Amino acid sequence: MNLLQITSLLIVLAGAFGAINYLFLKLPSAIGILIVALFASLALMGLDLIVPSLGMADIVREQVTGIHFSEALLEGMLGLLLFAGALHVRLADLRAEWRAVFLMATIGVGLSTAIVGVGFSWITGFPLLIALVFGALISPTDPVAVLGVLKEANLRKSLETKIAGESLFNDGVGYVVFLVLVGLAFPGDDGHAAGLGDAVKLFLQEALGGALLGGALGWLVFRVMRRIDDPSLEVLITLGLAFGGYELAVWLHISAPIMAVVAGLFIGDVGMKHGMSEETREYVDAFWKMIDEILNAVLFLMIGFEVFAVAFTPDALMAGVFAIALALVARLAAVAVPVLLLRPFRTFSPGTIPIMTWGGLKGGISVALALSMPDNEWKPLILTATYVVVLFSIIVQGLTVQRVAMRLGREPELM
Repeated sequence: MNLLQITSLLIVLAGAFGAINYLFLKLPSAIGILIVALFASLALMGLDLIVPSLGMADIVREQVTGIHFSEALLEGMLGLLLFAGALHVRLADLRAEWRAVFLMATIGVGLSTAIVGVGFSWITGFPLLIALVFGALISPTDPVAVLGVLKEANLRKSLETKIAGESLFNDGVGYVVFLVLVGLAFPGDDGHAAGLGDAVKLFLQEALGGALLGGALGWLVFRVMRRIDDPSLEVLITLGLAFGGYELAVWLHISAPIMAVVAGLFIGDVGMKHGMSEETREYVDAFWKMIDEILNAVLFLMIGFEVFAVAFTPDALMAGVFAIALALVARLAAVAVPVLLLRPFRTFSPGTIPIMTWGGLKGGISVALALSMPDNEWKPLILTATYVVVLFSIIVQGLTVQRVAMRLGREPELM
């Protein structure tokens, strides 16, 4: 199948599964599509077990692995999704929560990576450095999954800003940490980070370079848009910023996710306030909401189908179950430590730690990072454990986070 045929099929299936969810399951759209896709995949596998001569599962598996989920997400969809997510986070709200967001996206990611890595090494017997790679790819909360669930959850504004802002930035930081650790664990495979000095240099280059490029491109586009009053053209310019900026960051070997987030924040706040007319703001806002919803649907569909790429051996499944517990403990530490450090200086609203712990969803980015690892003897088990954690996170946590928030955050918000 060529690219157009694959894209057409994914959109048709996303629409069909979305309709099934809307008519029968009535779950949040993205989660419902994932569940329908997962059940459809498992049904095909079950049918092949009953009637082996059909070979349907093998045909679908060949098509799914041919899509190259990791490449499609990390080098295609992710830039648009992160830009769209950041576009709707107000800088004023983020500034009020920047200390918590910064600490959770830096110290929190580091703590989580270490906790998951050490625990996974102990459970599986993997070398510590390999287990830390798994810790790095499973630690970031997925902004796509998080922002999709937040639309349905009706959380308090300050709590929503902390969860959304942290997920946007810790995704970029986690991606950089993953690249550093992969470079240390497999130095001959990608040429990155052969030693600790190279690792530090790579981290600074990726993280700071991505932020600087995002700010520079956002400012440049803002200056151009101030001179234009054409809604359709300005929508096209923002699309060019998201696509072109992301690919430029990839080409420069700096963090494309951080670039997309910083550029999206700049355009969503400064650009919309001072560079667009009211009509243009409505055009841009509506366009990017539509892009966000369509790509979310396609991404969650692809996650459901990725079950065909996973090896479900008993050992791998058991490792995945333990990894769920490890990921939750690590997430608790990633939230609690920054909150406790900041508590002497400010007051947090009720239930912040448990709600942010349960609301820190894992998603397609973790699966894509696991698939992007160099082929080795540890990759199949890491991929299975990652997929199990992601399914649990999106389905179980995603469907219950609103109830957790309502139960634990009832008191009036304190600031």
